[in-house]
Amino acid sequence: MTIARRTLLRSGLAGALGAVLPVPGLRNLAFAETGPARPIFIVVHLRGGCDGLNLISPATDPVFIEARVSELRVPADGPDPGYALANGPDPKIDFRLHAQAGGLAELYKAGNLAFVHAVGLTDGTRSHFVATDMIEHGVADAAGLNHASTGWLARALGGSSATALIAASASGTPSNDLAGLASALAVPDLGGGLGLPGGEPVQTMLHRLYASDNGKVADAGRRALASLGTVDAHIARDPQQKPLPYQPTNGVKYDGSGEFERPLRTAAQLIKMEIGLETATVDIGGWDTHEYQSGRFKGQVTKLASGLAAFWNDLAAYHDRMIVVTISEFGRRLRSNRSAGTDHGRAGVMAVLGGKVRGGKIYGAWPGLAPEALDEGVPPPLRSGSRGRAA
Repeated sequence: MTIARRTLLRSGLAGALGAVLPVPGLRNLAFAETGPARPIFIVVHLRGGCDGLNLISPATDPVFIEARVSELRVPADGPDPGYALANGPDPKIDFRLHAQAGGLAELYKAGNLAFVHAVGLTDGTRSHFVATDMIEHGVADAAGLNHASTGWLARALGGSSATALIAASASGTPSNDLAGLASALAVPDLGGGLGLPGGEPVQTMLHRLYASDNGKVADAGRRALASLGTVDAHIARDPQQKPLPYQPTNGVKYDGSGEFERPLRTAAQLIKMEIGLETATVDIGGWDTHEYQSGRFKGQVTKLASGLAAFWNDLAAYHDRMIVVTISEFGRRLRSNRSAGTDHGRAGVMAVLGGKVRGGKIYGAWPGLAPEALDEGVPPPLRSGSRGRAA
């Protein structure tokens, strides 16, 4: 079921992060400074609804133990215990990070990573699409989508440069977090350069087309072309002008991160170009675990932890400028279902990583998992022989 007392968007993302970061206000922490040393804000979307209680479990909570099958809990002992997390929100409970998240455990122990547990939307939607739209547009309920034409990151950035790339999605399409920001680009990969389909003739034609118009569409086109040109000009090439493969710092390997590797490497490459990037969005899908969650979730956690640890090591020179936040559209329900999975719930876990993050702590008042602490209470256990998923 779902935890009700802490919210992600009731007072904005900055409210959830205020205690974690040393400066007040999201605008101040990520976007206010100018010049080559400006902060860099990375949003990692865990697409599908990550089960926060399986990522960080209140391992010794008797209510949790009674409500869930053992394979969907992180144990405190036994053959495969999770990582103990100091400074949890309730001293009476042993909070454990998933055993496949060793890279995250090291960052937490080093004081660079913090978690915020029991956070989510106030709206009770169980729709991936509606919840994702609310998260990306920065509204607290579905009704707010009727009045939200821009993404929350676009509004936070407040403007854009005609020559610098200040925002990018490391994917095939721009994230709606950046909707309304004319200069934002979708950059899935830089291995082959970043030109337009059709090459130089098409680019020349578009430059001429947009140069003769002062409207919003033409302005957006000019900004997009300028951003494309800026990025492409900073890609290392051999004497034949063929793009060179990206080389992570000090031989860092993204092994184990699976499909999460490509967007992370793209984001790292864009950051190192020093072309004014202030924010980027990165996706890792596969968190919709209605069935056979245990094995699937282990694979997901391995990719997430390995990828973020490699990204952190690859960008060692940027630690004090960088803030990485993970967000999922919602969490999963407390009780596991009869398909060995969990269904759509409400609250989940956010991770916050950065050189100036007050890490090594789980933030937020833990509401507990008793029925009265949950939205809509909690359903009784499924009877033996029943079919389908828990309500």
